[in-house]
Amino acid sequence: MVEGTTINFIAKFLVVASGENSAENIPEIPELHSFPGEAIHSSRYKSGKNFSGKSVLVIGSGNSGMEIAYDLATHGANTSIVIRSPIHVMTKELIRLGMTLAQHLPLNLVDSLLVMATKYIFGDLSRHGIRMPKMGPMTLKSKTGRSAVIDVGTIGLIKRGIIQVEGSIIKIMGNIVKFQSGNELPFDAIVFATGYKSTANMWLKNGESMLNDNGLPTKEYPNHWKGENRLYCAGLARRGLAGIAADAKNIADDIKSVIRSMCG
Repeated sequence: MVEGTTINFIAKFLVVASGENSAENIPEIPELHSFPGEAIHSSRYKSGKNFSGKSVLVIGSGNSGMEIAYDLATHGANTSIVIRSPIHVMTKELIRLGMTLAQHLPLNLVDSLLVMATKYIFGDLSRHGIRMPKMGPMTLKSKTGRSAVIDVGTIGLIKRGIIQVEGSIIKIMGNIVKFQSGNELPFDAIVFATGYKSTANMWLKNGESMLNDNGLPTKEYPNHWKGENRLYCAGLARRGLAGIAADAKNIADDIKSVIRSMCG
């Protein structure tokens, strides 16, 4: 435990800017504690060399999860990946093209072109357990902050059956993982590519007006940045750098307005 001197500060304003990704996120899975093998977060994953010849389950299908699954499979691990939610899978070239087109064309038109291109490149991935969101990739990024997955070769291995796709997990029974599909499979290791979470709600007292139990804003975007009693948050709305910049300006303008009213 780190020891130090406690110092109390008194301020007229408090801005919570500790980040939405300040701690590893490990989902609550029934009987996870019964798993006898290695279970690690992706932040501690080093190389697939350590898992050669083993059966490994990757939980999470974002860029980290897909890259780790590819690395494991190419190093000789018997690899499975949990893909629960619909995702857009694209190439780096398509991402660049989409960003360029979005500067000149409506997002819905850009989305239509990108979806058409991804279907041409990858084919119908629903046959392999990968569903596409109803919202297009550029619109999804703009409205929710969720990015498309950039394929590094994982999709090819999935289509060839080298990497197995599984759905939601019901529970873990020792080294056996039971899936919603009814499959019950043994694994030697589990890698949680499940991202990170905010911990602001754990240390911020009386912040219920602004943050929920997950440490994220209670109010909908774009009115999320302001709580009560001169409490603010920046960078917790999952809107990337543009969202952080908008938060900073809104907060600065509001504080300036309050100070002016106090002085005038």
